[in-house]
Amino acid sequence: MDTGSLFEGRPVITFGHETDRRNFLRWAGLVGVGAAFVAGGGLGTGTAAAAAPSTVGDLGILNYALTLEYLEADFYGEGLKANLLHGRELALVTPIADHEAQHVAAITAAIKAAGGTPVARPKLTYPSGTFGSRTKFLATASQFEELGVTAYHGQVPLIKSGAVLGAAASIAGVESRHAAILADLNGGQPFPAPIEKHATKATVLKAVTPFLK
Repeated sequence: MDTGSLFEGRPVITFGHETDRRNFLRWAGLVGVGAAFVAGGGLGTGTAAAAAPSTVGDLGILNYALTLEYLEADFYGEGLKANLLHGRELALVTPIADHEAQHVAAITAAIKAAGGTPVARPKLTYPSGTFGSRTKFLATASQFEELGVTAYHGQVPLIKSGAVLGAAASIAGVESRHAAILADLNGGQPFPAPIEKHATKATVLKAVTPFLK
């Protein structure tokens, strides 16, 4: 899994609370997606990624997913405000932005319904030029969606609740459709394989190890 080139390999998420940062990083370590996005360094020890998150269970998974959805929703919102797209491209990407905002609302509601506290929206800062051109925006969006699909698939074996599993699967299906559209807009293959990728242990370690100190 190549996380290094997304957002030029720079961290874009700054959490307001250290606990939120560590919980996200630990889930990112287990699932294999997202560690490179976080400002503030690694987990502190080389074994922390393999340890159980301090916010355990399905609520931890939901808050991990919520953080990624915050980032996706904000990314598309900023891209649309930059007025980079027109015609059919705008018609396709606008509902994707709406979907991501709805995912934030749906996951927030699910966390509250389960008696948990939704993670606060982190500060999001993008590298200069992220929204400087149509080509850059669409290429980043395509890579982002592919990682999003992988992230949801990586959570499936960790989820205990049938209701949470159903919700995650539903969102993963929509994210897969987004990935297909973005791949097509970038001249790529909308359906590259008969079976979607998921993060293996080796992939997780490869993705996370560079960010541990």
